[in-house]
Amino acid sequence: MKLYWDYFKARYLSSMDEKGQGIVEYALILAFVVVVAAAIGNSGALKDKVKGAFDNTASLFAS
Repeated sequence: MKLYWDYFKARYLSSMDEKGQGIVEYALILAFVVVVAAAIGNSGALKDKVKGAFDNTASLFAS
């Protein structure tokens, strides 16, 4: 019986830990993106600088 339990733990429980870690990492990345997007949206100066950078890049590609 112990042999089956060891097989079950090695097969399924270790992969569940890795899946949980991946979900946490994606959640942290998503939270970071939301915070950055909120900062850009609420700050007029930063918003203008980012828009200016994109406009400059677009004009370089257009010419």
